[in-house]
Amino acid sequence: MNVKELKEKPIWQMTGEEFLFLQQNSEQKQVQPVTLSETQKKYVYGIGGIARLFGCSIPTANRIKQSGKIDKAITQIGRKIIVEADLALELAGRKSGGRK
Repeated sequence: MNVKELKEKPIWQMTGEEFLFLQQNSEQKQVQPVTLSETQKKYVYGIGGIARLFGCSIPTANRIKQSGKIDKAITQIGRKIIVEADLALELAGRKSGGRK
């Protein structure tokens, strides 16, 4: 069996033996993991997202949103709510950070 020929052959036409051979003998490319940088923003969505972020109930999350404390972290378009997680935690006083 030739690896080059097998790479050109559609998978649905391969036997199990050919497929396993190709898997074992093909060039293994190392996949580099993507690292998230500290500057990358994390978002939560909706009242449910706020509740998960603060570890509270939906009614409490609604009160947090209505209080205005995290308004700078919220973008709302119609009914869609997008919250910048780190900024919301910082504004609520749950996370220390250098941002003012």
